[in-house]
Amino acid sequence: IYMPLLICVLSVHIISFARVCSHRYYEHLHYVKMAFKTVLFMCFDPQVTYKTPVPTGDVYFAETFDDGSLDRWQLSKTVKGDADDDIAKYDGKWSVEQLKENKVPGDQGLVLKSRAKHHAIAAMLNKPFIFQDEPLVIQYEVNFQDGIDCGGAYIKLLSDTGSLNLEQFHDRTPYTIMFGPDKCGEDYKLHFIFRHQNPLNKDVEEKHAKRADVDLKKFYTDKKTHLYTLVLNPDNSYEMFIDQSSVSREIDDPNDSKPEDWDERAKIPDPEAVKPDDWDEDAPAKIEDPDALKPEGWLDDEPEFVPDPNAEKPEDWDEEMDGEWEAPQIPNPACETATGCGEWKRPMINNPQYKGKWKAPLVDNPNYQGVWKPRKIDNPEFFEDLQPFRMISFKALGLELWSMTSDIYFDNFIITSHKEVADRWASDSWGLKKLVASANEPGIFSQLMIAAEERPWLWVIYILTVALPIGLAVLFCWPKKSDDDYVYKKVDLPRGDVEEEEEEEEDEAAVVDDEDKVAEAAESAQAAGEETEHQTSG
Repeated sequence: IYMPLLICVLSVHIISFARVCSHRYYEHLHYVKMAFKTVLFMCFDPQVTYKTPVPTGDVYFAETFDDGSLDRWQLSKTVKGDADDDIAKYDGKWSVEQLKENKVPGDQGLVLKSRAKHHAIAAMLNKPFIFQDEPLVIQYEVNFQDGIDCGGAYIKLLSDTGSLNLEQFHDRTPYTIMFGPDKCGEDYKLHFIFRHQNPLNKDVEEKHAKRADVDLKKFYTDKKTHLYTLVLNPDNSYEMFIDQSSVSREIDDPNDSKPEDWDERAKIPDPEAVKPDDWDEDAPAKIEDPDALKPEGWLDDEPEFVPDPNAEKPEDWDEEMDGEWEAPQIPNPACETATGCGEWKRPMINNPQYKGKWKAPLVDNPNYQGVWKPRKIDNPEFFEDLQPFRMISFKALGLELWSMTSDIYFDNFIITSHKEVADRWASDSWGLKKLVASANEPGIFSQLMIAAEERPWLWVIYILTVALPIGLAVLFCWPKKSDDDYVYKKVDLPRGDVEEEEEEEEDEAAVVDDEDKVAEAAESAQAAGEETEHQTSG
């Protein structure tokens, strides 16, 4: 779910920066907006449409509970044989309901409703499953809506016996396979148990698969709907899945006994060690503190408790029967303001000389033989079953459960011989629940952080997601300098040269002013001369 999300984020970054930041693509802004909206819709639209799934191939059993009915199911009417009478009845309640959280409209499931009661319900298959040449695929959903303290959510495939009566379904009803989650305390299990008849002694034995090699705790505590799948193949191989992700002849000799001289001690006291001469085994662990001083104001002669002066002997007190009456003790009022009363004693401290009883240090035991175990002998009841897949046929599916937690949700049971049919069934049912649950989870950044905690390699993708748009921004948006961008200007002169230039400019200005004044005087004289000449001639 996280990879498509990251791809979407990267797509948004690439489209936006590559087209918007570059001047050459600025005219495509409209198309960028359309692409952006399309990617967001594809990535984040949480709307789903639910339709009751229909098997796409041949099935032995399929149940969705979407019609709200339990018509094909039979409640057990018997009692549990090895239980007390008050709890022996299979009186636990079942109901068809929607999920409490992350509901998918129209989808319902079977819910175990009662706490601390026995529950039993079963339904017949469309036809018995016979172990021959086709695989067996069992699949269903479980949601521990309130978590789980102690209880199971496994199913039993009831053996095809002539005496099978679903009204009498109980814990000892013969079954061929038991499969599903179970938990008590901190022990989280995924059961796969099949019953097999020993051809040597005719006993029916339970064969348990190895524990799942993943941590199962989260499937019991996250309150999400999880998909459990078991695939058995005619070649005697099997595989268990949770949420579509894949998750083993000797016996002890009962007559063997440990020899009397068998030494299981890995370490023994060093036989050559000697207690040091200065080791005092009698030194006490605690001694009085020699530096302690009695606090001032300590009342040595005052007891901590005194008889209650206000107490009176009860009228019905019989000294012959009850003994001499004594007033009850109360805290001495004189001690309330004192630092203490009674005999003062120094406080005790750890004795620095204390060493305790001396013991020789331990060394490797030269006679150590390991923890004794009975020798191995050939198992007289061992047999090699070359075809363990050929189990007893079954014709019903049942849930026989005890739980200390209620509201365990079951849904979408399917039994088929085709894994692809079960996968398509899961896609149309559990897949939608997963989408809705994901859409309702905390914010996207919280989801990404949680995902990175489980998959540290995601940090590489996160860094690329952030670095890529920054790189594109630098590539397309950073301005490029050309020759036209440069403006040449005169270099500033030193301050001394500037002052000389200013003085020269001032001198030049003074000379110009003097020349102007001389010119003006000459013009005035010439004008006066012309006027005099004109008057004389006149």
